[in-house]
Amino acid sequence: MTRYDGEQPPLERPILTEVTGIDHIYITVSDLARSEPFYDRVLRDALGFRKNTFELGGDPHIQYYNRLFGFVLRPARVLQPHEPYAPGLHHFCLRVDAVEDVHAVARDLQAAGIAATDARLYPQYSPDYCATFFEDPDGVRLEVTNWREERRRRAAHWDDPQP
Repeated sequence: MTRYDGEQPPLERPILTEVTGIDHIYITVSDLARSEPFYDRVLRDALGFRKNTFELGGDPHIQYYNRLFGFVLRPARVLQPHEPYAPGLHHFCLRVDAVEDVHAVARDLQAAGIAATDARLYPQYSPDYCATFFEDPDGVRLEVTNWREERRRRAAHWDDPQP
């Protein structure tokens, strides 16, 4: 049996498979008709995602996707308010390239009627951490941040010897 409490030793093989990104995420929503216009404004209009629809298990789904991953809305089967401090998703953060992009996204969201915070620096997270925060119609917290120098360095130097 696999354990997830840190007691399981790491796999004994010379090279582990590298995760290269998030392929897709599914978000359950209480009302597709209410959530679709919100996510159209956020993902399609402000962030350039494409969109399609499909059915899975008899349920309609709405998929937003870019060249790297998909973000899918599916109808909830249990209706209860989203609680970010209960087990499960706390928030979902999307990354754009630069601080200027975060500011542009925040302005676009606000112009589209989304209650996004003004983009600003959050030095308590990292000296170059710029973000805007907002919630979907079900209270799921969303964030857009920039690709920070620490993350860029990590990506560029992942295979360098570690101190």
